[in-house]
Amino acid sequence: MKNGFLKISLITPKLEVGNPKFNIKEMLRSLKGNRSVIALFPELGVTGYSCGDLFFQKSIFDDTLEAIKVFLKNNTFKGVSILGAPIIVEEMVLNCAVVIQGNKILGVVPKFYLPNTKEYYEKRWFKSGFDVVEHIKSIKLLDQEVPFGNLIFVYDDIKFGIEICEDMWATITPGNLLSVNGANIIFNISASNETLGKDIIRRNAVLEHSRKNCGVYVYCSAGATESSSETVFSGHNIVGSNSRLIRETNLFNLETEIMYVDLDIDRLSHDRRNNSSFRDSILKYRLTYQMVKFDIFDTADFKFEETFDKTPYVPKVNELESFKKISAIQEFGLAKRLSHLNLSNLVIGISGGLDSSLALLVACLAFDHLNLDRKGILAYTMPGLHTSKRTKNNANKLMDLLGVTKTEIDIKDHVLDHLEMIKHDPNVQDVTYENTQARARTMALMNLANKHNGIVLGTGDLSEIALGWSTYNGDQMSMYNVNGGIPKTVVKFMIKAYSNFVFDGEITTCLYDILDTPITPELTSNQTTESIIGKYEVNDFILYRFLNCGDTNERIKYIINKTFELSEEEVNNYVDNFFKRFYSQQFKRTASPDSPKVFEYALSPRSDFRMPSDIKRSS
Repeated sequence: MKNGFLKISLITPKLEVGNPKFNIKEMLRSLKGNRSVIALFPELGVTGYSCGDLFFQKSIFDDTLEAIKVFLKNNTFKGVSILGAPIIVEEMVLNCAVVIQGNKILGVVPKFYLPNTKEYYEKRWFKSGFDVVEHIKSIKLLDQEVPFGNLIFVYDDIKFGIEICEDMWATITPGNLLSVNGANIIFNISASNETLGKDIIRRNAVLEHSRKNCGVYVYCSAGATESSSETVFSGHNIVGSNSRLIRETNLFNLETEIMYVDLDIDRLSHDRRNNSSFRDSILKYRLTYQMVKFDIFDTADFKFEETFDKTPYVPKVNELESFKKISAIQEFGLAKRLSHLNLSNLVIGISGGLDSSLALLVACLAFDHLNLDRKGILAYTMPGLHTSKRTKNNANKLMDLLGVTKTEIDIKDHVLDHLEMIKHDPNVQDVTYENTQARARTMALMNLANKHNGIVLGTGDLSEIALGWSTYNGDQMSMYNVNGGIPKTVVKFMIKAYSNFVFDGEITTCLYDILDTPITPELTSNQTTESIIGKYEVNDFILYRFLNCGDTNERIKYIINKTFELSEEEVNNYVDNFFKRFYSQQFKRTASPDSPKVFEYALSPRSDFRMPSDIKRSS
């Protein structure tokens, strides 16, 4: 927890319906060597959910208490266990969650909404918790005085509440109210049978509640060893965090199934700080809950269940649909701007590199959407003092293949004249030397846009904007930028996707050669971008953890150490250099042109990220 992560487990145990003795032994067995901090079992897992009218019989409750007693006596699990069991309170039978740590019962939470339609008959056997919790705040259970009813379980920044199955399906759920009263995790112990298509509805419900609650929703359901007389259960276990699916299983397993999940608690806090609607709900729906403390024991070496995605911005599922959405945002963003200005011309500089190639593809498709002649795309390649033959050839080839108006303007003499004018030695390849070339190109493009009644299309991407890897009033400036919402790793994804899904033949061959070309602005001899600022893969990872997760520098270092094969010195250098550049280069972002947002967060000073240019942050 010192690094903000919490390991939980969802356990769907093998059970025998109506046999608490067997079921509790199986639960205890599943907890031996369990590496989680909180373990969740299904609804009525002590007895089995499908006991029917056995819930009228005293014997099943005697067996349940005896089984829980065995659990308390033999429990070696240091964490918190949440069991489902029928509990009698003043002659009322309640469908409950029993929360245990060690040999202590921390609390008991009843089910509030009882389904009584189609295959469900819970009101036949159980009493809703609604009226009960108004009058009873604690119960006597196995010689322990136990908090009962509306409970929130607390350890430091972790606050969890509990729902039981149908509670999730209500219009206003107990979990919704628990969340605005402090709970950032909702555990749902459930017994949800399978019908065709229900798994999709169930998953959507879990993810939507995690979004509404601005927290984690953990759903653990009964498995295939429940009675199959009338229905079949699958053990569909799901974990969602603020609308993101973290993990799920749905295996129809006849043996005990354990799913481990790592929860990012610090990210939850970041999400809530950024959600104004959630903040507005907190005091509006203030209710009284008993706060019940539990303990967490630190692990010496926390092992993540799944490795972190090294390229979190890059789509991994439904790649075609993701490509279509991103390309539509870029293409129609530009189309709207051209339509608004009533223009049929635009000016763009083509270097033969990734960013300008993607911007050119977007421009061509935008012109197609508007039924404009691609000859109105005035594309200029402007070789300078260090332009390579490979990039120049690729720039010319791509412009020819796409059917745009191609022009070459050699800027070498102009740059040398300018250096002479400002008395700068051209043999000194410093920042002045570099920026003179970048600004020369931008000045030419701006003037050409005036000349041809068009706009200059920007090409700089989100990674460059974050790192300030651009020349102020050079490639930093344009009249509209289609790439400002996507990082470099996604620029590569988009060019590959255009190659695979839109274009073919020679265009595809050319684009793949551009993808294979080392990234460089070609402003000095033998210059490669990643040798200066580091791999874009790592920088984009840092950007994601900072913007999307709100991670501190130290936490990002911890996560990078778990994700990339880098030395401690390399990790420190990456993070320290990223933030040094990020904060010092805000002045470039403050003056950045319009650019459509694509991902959850962008760096536009007019929308997502607002920060003064003279910010001072210690490393």
